[in-house]
Amino acid sequence: MKLPLSTALLAFYSCTSLAATPPAPTPARMLHGALQKIDGDSWLEHVTTLASDEFEGRAPGTRGETLTIDYLQQQFRKLGLEPGNPDGTYLQRVPTVGISSHPTMSYARDGQSTQLIFGDDYVAWSARAERQIDVTDSELVFVGYGVQAPEYHWDDYKGADLKGKTLLMLINDPPLPDPKHPKRLDPAVFGGNAMTYYGRWAYKYEMAAKMGAAGALIVHEAKPAAYPYEVVRNSWSRENFAIYDKAPDPDFPAVPGWLQIDRARELFKAGGYDFDELKKQALSRDFKPVPLGVKLSVSELNAWRQVDSHNVVARIAGSDPQLKNEVIVYSAHWDHFGIDETLNGPRTQQIFHGALDNASGVAALLEIAKAYKALPVAPKRTIVFLATTGKERGQLGAKYYARNPLYPIDKTLVNINLQGMNVWGRTRTVELRGMGQSTADDVVVKVARGQGRNVRPDSNGEYGNFYRGDQIEFAKAGVPVVYLSDSLDFIGKPATYGREKLMRYSTQQYHTVNDVVDPKWDTRGTVEDIALLFQTGYEIAQGKDAPQWKPNAEFRRKSGAESAR
Repeated sequence: MKLPLSTALLAFYSCTSLAATPPAPTPARMLHGALQKIDGDSWLEHVTTLASDEFEGRAPGTRGETLTIDYLQQQFRKLGLEPGNPDGTYLQRVPTVGISSHPTMSYARDGQSTQLIFGDDYVAWSARAERQIDVTDSELVFVGYGVQAPEYHWDDYKGADLKGKTLLMLINDPPLPDPKHPKRLDPAVFGGNAMTYYGRWAYKYEMAAKMGAAGALIVHEAKPAAYPYEVVRNSWSRENFAIYDKAPDPDFPAVPGWLQIDRARELFKAGGYDFDELKKQALSRDFKPVPLGVKLSVSELNAWRQVDSHNVVARIAGSDPQLKNEVIVYSAHWDHFGIDETLNGPRTQQIFHGALDNASGVAALLEIAKAYKALPVAPKRTIVFLATTGKERGQLGAKYYARNPLYPIDKTLVNINLQGMNVWGRTRTVELRGMGQSTADDVVVKVARGQGRNVRPDSNGEYGNFYRGDQIEFAKAGVPVVYLSDSLDFIGKPATYGREKLMRYSTQQYHTVNDVVDPKWDTRGTVEDIALLFQTGYEIAQGKDAPQWKPNAEFRRKSGAESAR
């Protein structure tokens, strides 16, 4: 009997399959196999280990660091990744100095002196390895938002001589109303609702140092900061770290710090000024620095230790002889705040476990590495996995890498940063921090559509989260970045579910001992986001064109990357 053509062909291929060379897997099939390796249980196992009591909060320069970097090296070896440092190791030494500052602070007007309480009223520290730092009778000057932004015709300094003085600054960008819609912020200036780098504390301290100021105090306000004063106290009131250098750190004045809002109001009143009134005046381009007629004195006793902390680096070499020298860098910071023995309660309540921040991102880094190793052929370009130190101390590991790259910055196509993974379920949308900066965003949009999801800008852009992650150091160096935000649009949940979860985390867990693994976590959304970031990097690694800055990108201007990368 004569077989139908289709049946005959099937029989032919079945009979010849042992002798013939099997067809090469299609790109879709290659990716499918790799994506299947991303596993929620495996991810959770990594998070649980890294956030355990045993790892002691993963502070740089402690036993927690030793355990963490040993674990990561072990996992990279287990996955079969090559050492990422060209010296043949998985480690990049990051020379830091750990500084414990014990300050006293007071201000005086007309012979009347007011003592402030460290921790409760203010936080101050030093980035200098000096035994004692004294700032005596330094004139306090209110400089508004402390911003100098020529592209917005904005200058809070107006050429004032601020050498040796202490600057008081407002947090965030100047929130300028839209002339057409006064109840909204002007989208043409300082990003509208979204914060720019000018609003970050790092920029404000940099400007104070540039102006020759002796000190800089940022007035903390919970709503614009997006976190309570407790976060400031937990973050800065204990041992702080800086990249070790014999010269003073150019990013900080001698005494940087924060001032609690109620104490700020009292200080302004002591000088005969109303805080809220001066805050309103600071919203004008005509604003000039205001000497408050108050003198500040600070005395800091510092203890310090030189600490060799470490970035952990692994790689998968590119398979294309012409393109393997170009790299895609995935990053996630491994560090957290360690142990605070001054806290009451059992030891587990003294450990800053850092489960979401950022054991979750490091675990995602390992899952992505596993997916890449499952590909039958390595990507055309080299994939680098960078677990950084010192993010909680000012992106120190990422900053050091950007200044001392193991792979040339001009050959680094994109940085994909992983932090605070979604643990609350699947989402309809993907939110992208800093969306619109580069064409890397377009790749994210394409991949998300393949998942049946849309992409939108960070709905909490006013909090400035884009400037708080390690990716900011790559952006400042001219490298386009990808950094997911917290999507609020959850499938099968009430409309308020996402925001309630985010607010609860921000106010009750973030940078506290309560950031721990929760058995109620839903890892389906975690897996979907990890898959998105894996495939985004893969598309760029295989693509013809490197991501490019878009014409009005903030860091295209700041990095000097005026031509397309």
